[in-house]
Amino acid sequence: MPQLIKPQAEDQQLLDKLRPSRIVLPVLLGLSVVGFMFWRSYQPGDLAPLANAKPLWLLLMLVVLVARDAGYVYRIRYLTEKVLSWRAALDVIMLWEFSSCILPSAVGGTAVAPVLLHKEGIPLGKSVAYIMATAMLDNLYYVLMVPLVVLIGGDALYPHEALQGGLVATLRVGFVLSYVFVTAYALLMLYAIFVNPQAVRRLFIRLFSVRGLRRWRNKAYQHGNELVLASQQLRGNGWGYWLRAALSTAFVWTARYLVIGCLIAAFIDVSWPEFWLIFGRNLTYKVILLIAITPGGAGIAEGAFPTFFGKFIGTPTMTNFMVLLYRIVTYYLYLVLGAVFLPRWITRIYGKRKAEQVLHS
Repeated sequence: MPQLIKPQAEDQQLLDKLRPSRIVLPVLLGLSVVGFMFWRSYQPGDLAPLANAKPLWLLLMLVVLVARDAGYVYRIRYLTEKVLSWRAALDVIMLWEFSSCILPSAVGGTAVAPVLLHKEGIPLGKSVAYIMATAMLDNLYYVLMVPLVVLIGGDALYPHEALQGGLVATLRVGFVLSYVFVTAYALLMLYAIFVNPQAVRRLFIRLFSVRGLRRWRNKAYQHGNELVLASQQLRGNGWGYWLRAALSTAFVWTARYLVIGCLIAAFIDVSWPEFWLIFGRNLTYKVILLIAITPGGAGIAEGAFPTFFGKFIGTPTMTNFMVLLYRIVTYYLYLVLGAVFLPRWITRIYGKRKAEQVLHS
């Protein structure tokens, strides 16, 4: 169980995951893929749309980015019942984003976030509960939004223009399976937190006692215990607490999915139906990022971007430029911000000497 982790081991695991040297691999992967894409298709005349940039859309993109991060800060502060100061909430979100960029997408910042909250003075049990609440709300947003974008976009959510029929069918199956899995898991978390966590813990233990799944039994047992703990911590919160959490979750994820559309509209004329189709394609694009094994999806996110959004941009050269700009504002920016916030946070939590040790490791 989380409470049994020794403080020294917990600290070491956290600082190992946040090592600045972890930045190198994802940067090399991402820039190498973009560089190869430019090398393969670069045509100087294809960048002509850059001269017609629309400042209003660029400003809107920056507003969306800032609003998204502000929404994250607001959500974590109010989910933790204002135990975090605004400064501490900002530090936690920046380091959470940073860890999502340097750890594999399947792991993400969720592995680090409970310890970050714990180091801010929140008991580890409550920290785990708060992070599980964010995961549940994030999954529920996806569960509710997918039917809406499918209703609006239909079969156009899949990039038929860039993939052969067999690959489109594979993507469609992957999208449906991921939706079913996320829905089942979100409903299971809802049931565990608000109805019967002990029953879900027993289900996890029995499921992972099946031959072939036993290697994950200990993790399933731990996860079941975490759900019980989360239920104990969260069930007493009123409707106002959950309404505020749900609305802030909808706000930050909607802003997150709007970034690509704003970026493309800043250089390319897109109609409103196309703009919302771009928004919808973000949810199918997410399937690729969910299964990415590289840190922050580096290399994979860049390589898949033209398949999903090249149709709305035009030439391969311009599309590659959009890939680079998109990753700068949504990925490399957070590597830089993480490098700025990390030493300040370590100094505040552990002291200046520890910060120097970590930063030079």
